[in-house]
Amino acid sequence: MAARGDSEDDDALQHPRHTATLVGHQAAEDALLEAYRAGRMPHAWLIGGPPGIGKATLAYRLARFVLAHPDPAAPAVQQASSLHVDPEHRAFRRVAAQGHSDVLVLERVENDKGRLQTVITVDQVRRTVTFFGSTAGEGGWRVCIVDPVDDLNTNGLNALLKILEEPPSRSLLLLVSHAPGRLPATIRSRCRRLAMRPLEESDVLAVVTAASGRAPDDPEMLAAVAAAEGSPGQALALLEGGLMKLRQKVSTMLAALPAVDPLALHALGDEIAGSEPEPLHTLVDAVQDWLSERLEGGRQEPRRLAQVAEVWDKIARAARDAESYNLDRKPLVFSMFGWLAEAAR
Repeated sequence: MAARGDSEDDDALQHPRHTATLVGHQAAEDALLEAYRAGRMPHAWLIGGPPGIGKATLAYRLARFVLAHPDPAAPAVQQASSLHVDPEHRAFRRVAAQGHSDVLVLERVENDKGRLQTVITVDQVRRTVTFFGSTAGEGGWRVCIVDPVDDLNTNGLNALLKILEEPPSRSLLLLVSHAPGRLPATIRSRCRRLAMRPLEESDVLAVVTAASGRAPDDPEMLAAVAAAEGSPGQALALLEGGLMKLRQKVSTMLAALPAVDPLALHALGDEIAGSEPEPLHTLVDAVQDWLSERLEGGRQEPRRLAQVAEVWDKIARAARDAESYNLDRKPLVFSMFGWLAEAAR
């Protein structure tokens, strides 16, 4: 997948710590650069937007830039037109190698059984106390990237809040969030908000073409780009692991509604079984796109539109529960298509 956190550009198959370029977010990058150049850098940024559009890539760009140029008044900073740092620069190489003493990254890691944890643990967050309590190893900034902050539970958020309330000098917290509005107000109010938007389809195509090595007119890639809603990370995820074929299968079943094939539902339930999130997300994305077309139709009576909106909400909640509690996904598939069939009648 393009983004182990949120990376997507022409190095999109790599983790964002390795990514040297960023596509299509000049305004967001300019806002960060101007704040730093003017000496008005807040201690925390909340970088929000849909998954896979480049939020973590931008966070790493800022981290490398302040580490490479710790003095905002330096000519190199004042004359810079972007946050680009040469991949051969010492700061870039050390961050990429996860060997920079002034960078702390909080992200989900594998447990002792080799499985990816479902949350960023409170013990991980508590490392920020020691990290920010120490002097910067190279006399500059200390930077913590949380990718994404949505993966913290209540205890983790409370631990993070303590750092946000009393930030040490020359400290920088970069909180990546796919849904900033769902975070507690106490977290949001202590950060400068930076909203990032989905990319234009032409930018997504350029990024995915470079990252995947496919021809620009590859039909499967074009279909993935069209379905990705401005997210190169999502387009690349669809192209990997057969997810695009899964989406196409779901689209065929949706086109047949209100008719439902129980055998096809059993097969779909088997295909998305397990704990991996991507197949479930692909199913839900395809279904929500189908529902969105009906909400945007504009020719249906209000009662029908309300019914579609209700089904949307049911599916979103049921999918969240299935993922959060690791529930059997086959019943979800049958329930989902039952609701959809009713909405299609």
